[in-house]
Amino acid sequence: MEKVTGEEKYKEIMKRVDSLMAKGSERVSKKELVEIRELAVSLQDYEQKKYVIDPPSTLAGMIEMRMFEMRLKQKDVAKKLRISDAKLSLIMNGKQKPDVDFLKAVHTELKVDAEFILRHT
Repeated sequence: MEKVTGEEKYKEIMKRVDSLMAKGSERVSKKELVEIRELAVSLQDYEQKKYVIDPPSTLAGMIEMRMFEMRLKQKDVAKKLRISDAKLSLIMNGKQKPDVDFLKAVHTELKVDAEFILRHT
């Protein structure tokens, strides 16, 4: 498998993948399909190392990340946590402290690690 060693190599491999993909799925040989998969894995490995996203550093940030991952709107999260939209908004904006029931629901419903919750409340 060809390894991406830097930005220039990344661009070169991406160009190769683009040219193979431009052929269309009907015209790509099995060998080329294997090549695309291998190159994609190499590109993904490079991207994961280069574009590191820091984890959230606040409870509100973690809830927002889980909302994004679960594709939920704030009103859906409030319903899932069995609280009002207004209470969730107050907690998310730092105007109200979260209570124990809220924190338990965040842990069980949003699958937020209990240790993270303890460290960030």
